Amino acid sequence: MTTSARTGFLVLAMLLAAGAHAATARDARGHKADAAPKATQQDWGIAGSPRAATRTIEVRMTDTMRFTPSSIQVKEGETIRFVVANRGRQKHEMVIGTRKVLDAHAALMRRFPTMEHDDDDGVEVHAGGRKNLVWTFNRPGEFAFACLIPGHYEAGMIGTIKVVPTRKP
Repeated sequence: MTTSARTGFLVLAMLLAAGAHAATARDARGHKADAAPKATQQDWGIAGSPRAATRTIEVRMTDTMRFTPSSIQVKEGETIRFVVANRGRQKHEMVIGTRKVLDAHAALMRRFPTMEHDDDDGVEVHAGGRKNLVWTFNRPGEFAFACLIPGHYEAGMIGTIKVVPTRKP
């Protein structure tokens, strides 16, 4: 097997290990190269419709490699509009997932640091910018959000999301 074939196989294996994380490629101008994928159910929920959002939570990111708030609680079934504000001088991102998926994705980012994201469960935000991320938490549990830019995750740029189950009569 050639070196390029082994590298391609390794990249494919890591993407599959990351829970079939749906990423859309971008061309050199930053435009989507393919049509946006259909929202995919993940262990931590599914992309939400902005019209379905029942609450807005501002999440601030800084160059101290921290999120504010760093801990969020939502109810099962709740659709949240996150307003993700980068108060730092460097690019940051907020990606939602399980710790296992975020760990695998962070490892992939270390190998390919210029990879850009256009995912339903995450946003990249340039210095001073803001973006919205809408997510429906339709499964209870404890999940995480993180900045996966190389060095940021390792510096502790991670938060937690607790999805409290809805009691059914």
